[in-house]
Amino acid sequence: MCVGSTGGVVEEPVALPVRAAVRRAFRAPRLPLSTADFGRRGFRTDRPVAREALEGHARSFLTGFNTAVGEWRAPHAALDRLADEERGFAYEGAGMFARIADLATAGRARAVERLLSGPGHRYAHLVHVGAGWPFAAARLPAPIPLPRTPLLRWLALDGAGFAAAFFGGARALARQCRAATTPAAEAKVAGCGRAVWFLESADVAGVARRVSTLPPAAHPSLWSGIGLACAYAGATDEAGRAELVRASGTHRPHLAQGVAFAAGARVRSGIVPEHTRAACAQILGVHPEQAAAWTDAAAEGLTDSRHVHAYLRWRARVRALAAPVTPN
Repeated sequence: MCVGSTGGVVEEPVALPVRAAVRRAFRAPRLPLSTADFGRRGFRTDRPVAREALEGHARSFLTGFNTAVGEWRAPHAALDRLADEERGFAYEGAGMFARIADLATAGRARAVERLLSGPGHRYAHLVHVGAGWPFAAARLPAPIPLPRTPLLRWLALDGAGFAAAFFGGARALARQCRAATTPAAEAKVAGCGRAVWFLESADVAGVARRVSTLPPAAHPSLWSGIGLACAYAGATDEAGRAELVRASGTHRPHLAQGVAFAAGARVRSGIVPEHTRAACAQILGVHPEQAAAWTDAAAEGLTDSRHVHAYLRWRARVRALAAPVTPN
């Protein structure tokens, strides 16, 4: 998935005032790994296998954030020490810190740009998702300043939606879905859908029940996010995926679009775990590389656009490509 390519290596020295600003803003910012504990968050704890997998992903996110705090000028070597399948989550966490650093220095730190350079180019989608976490995680009632990158910038809203539900739980999830009345809110609600997968510890019956309690207008984007979480994070099996397809009902194309987006991000990283391959085969009827190719083809003519409608059009095109081959 090569959409939104950026990748030049940043080697210029950082001005001392910028370094000082970053140090002042983040003198004690480390996030405790206990933040990932499902019991502490009020998430489902009765599914130990799924819980262990999903909590592990959340800890990788926190590790990525904490790594970036100390290594924000050259984070890649430290992030590379994480397990292959977890590195995307770590880059997402590093994306959160990088965005905070840029906001604190009015962009002079160029932390997001540094994170996207070199090896980080393979995790561009996760970095942009992470860039949406800061305001939602702090529960600040302010607009989310988006990265400058055309098209992929809207993934920051996905990250903001996930963060709002992850930190705020069921009430925040419902609040976000009730507010889903604008095109930009659709992108944010997809992130809420990913969070539902975590809240329910990947229990499909619980996921479906949770979605049913939320406003119907939010259901398409919720199922998109659920599909992405299933294929990217895993924590289910063949029977669970089959149940997920049935539960999505008329929103199956949105579920498929989310799976394709997950495949695109995994293929771009060069690390495609077995659960992503299994999700693509079972839900889309193709291998991840083909699904990733759909996401690239669907982005044609849209990659230079900074408008949210281009992002929604991208998702719609992926749905159209996935629908004809999705298994019955």
